[in-house]
Amino acid sequence: MALYAPEEFTPEEAAILRRYVTNLDLPVFALVNLPEVVKGALFARYSRSAKSLRRLFVDEFVGELDVSGDSTIDATVGLARAEQLYERVFFEYGDDSVAQLGGVHLACEQASNVLTKVLERGRLMSYLEQSTRYIAYDQRMPSGHYRYHRPPEILESPLGARYVGEMDRMFDTYGALLQRLVGWLTARVARQPGDSDFVYRQAVKARALDAARGLLPAASLSNVGMYGDGQAYEGLLLRMAGHPLPEVRAYGSMMLAELRKVIPSFLQRVDLPDRGGEWTAYLAGTRDATAAEVARLGLGGGGADRAAATAPEVALVDFDPDGEDKVLAAACVAFSEASEPDLLERVRRLAPADREALLAAYVGDRRNRRHRPGRAFERTDYRFELVTDYGAFRDLQRHRILTVEWQPLTTRLGYDVPDLVVEAGEAGAFAEAMERSAALSGLVSERFPAHAPYAVALAFRLRYVMQMNAREAMHLIELRSGIQGHPSYRRVAQEMHRLIGEVAGHRAIASAMVHVDPSPAGLGRLEAERRAESRRSGRDARGAADAGGVVGYAGGAVRESVATRPAAATAVASDDR
Repeated sequence: MALYAPEEFTPEEAAILRRYVTNLDLPVFALVNLPEVVKGALFARYSRSAKSLRRLFVDEFVGELDVSGDSTIDATVGLARAEQLYERVFFEYGDDSVAQLGGVHLACEQASNVLTKVLERGRLMSYLEQSTRYIAYDQRMPSGHYRYHRPPEILESPLGARYVGEMDRMFDTYGALLQRLVGWLTARVARQPGDSDFVYRQAVKARALDAARGLLPAASLSNVGMYGDGQAYEGLLLRMAGHPLPEVRAYGSMMLAELRKVIPSFLQRVDLPDRGGEWTAYLAGTRDATAAEVARLGLGGGGADRAAATAPEVALVDFDPDGEDKVLAAACVAFSEASEPDLLERVRRLAPADREALLAAYVGDRRNRRHRPGRAFERTDYRFELVTDYGAFRDLQRHRILTVEWQPLTTRLGYDVPDLVVEAGEAGAFAEAMERSAALSGLVSERFPAHAPYAVALAFRLRYVMQMNAREAMHLIELRSGIQGHPSYRRVAQEMHRLIGEVAGHRAIASAMVHVDPSPAGLGRLEAERRAESRRSGRDARGAADAGGVVGYAGGAVRESVATRPAAATAVASDDR
């Protein structure tokens, strides 16, 4: 017997509904073939009606539909009526959540790596960014230019020729070094039996790209695919409108124009002076006022920059010593009638074997990293301070269910030289490019302070903090420690795991992270390429993965001292990690 009450529709109603809902007889269904603004308006009305969604659609929306066209083509709906309904619900009732009900896929192409960090700041959106790990940047665009951002403000100034010339040389060095690294690896890492030439070459190239990407400046261009709802886009556009960089503000304007072609009603407030205008002014005002107070109180830069040269790459700066007790107590809440304080006291009195059994039951048999325990793991958190190259930061910053704050990108904290570059005898060429980057960034900073990060190479270090609960830590650490990950962020994930277990003393939580990969890098993409080829050829993926290993190189980096120079120098120190 069904546990739900099925609805009845006339044959005519059913014929119409089949174009817009995925079924007529189940309590779960999807809307299709409707503009996003109509879906949002429909849900807005639905939240204030006793009718079912399908009945509401038939009774109040069908009259605006053109039902004579091909059912495989999106239906055409009277947008004016939908927008009027949305405006009435949104403005009369102030229901911001209505703007969460319509989403848009948006492409932002040719965006600098400075801009992409602004685009990927929001928690409530999804992003896919073009990767510097798998796409070589040694080819010029059809315009004849290398792929880096050319700010009009700089090009029209006396620095224009210097900016273009130095950037071009950085890209020239990148292209030449990339080819030499591919040749060096090919001569020293043999192809294993069972690996095709294609798989081997792809893995070698990916390893070389990993090592060479630090030469690229933050001005390097990328493409970002985004998906978000109206509320998320509104917040992003308001932040972009008050940003000090013209590139960010220009992209914000273009995004608003394109989004209004799809979800115009959801973005009505963005450029209203008394709505979005005031919000943007507030964000910019608090930013500027806080920066001024930090400077006045002497809390800005100074001698701390020197310490960064020898600072650990990852430090656990804050945690809750009672975190594991709190996680265990939180795990009991849904299965107990006791209060949480009472549960916490009981948990503290448990014998070690009983504590272990309780956590084991809650964590379960995690056969892959996507099997994660429940929200009890959100009961404790960790705050890490990191000093890594900007390339690693780019990948870690995109994790959304955590708090991340970063300092301005400069050259003052020195840079990391990948081990592969040193082993291949290319450290000198790498250092020369870093000197060029530091010099150009310094010149730009004198006239255009906000633009200076464009000239900073991805190998230069950045200080930032990341705070996450144990559940998010499990996700990030297991994902980013994977063998096919970039060596720079693999080290970060592995060290985070060690700190949680050894410094925080949360050994049980650390032990629950069973899919952390502690192995060295090797040809990190090799297994992924094998699996991809196996799928292409129809072979069993496991059989391809068992074909054999490749001798690899540890994924470390040499950290350069900044104690004796304001910019980059050629001396390097051995890595002690």
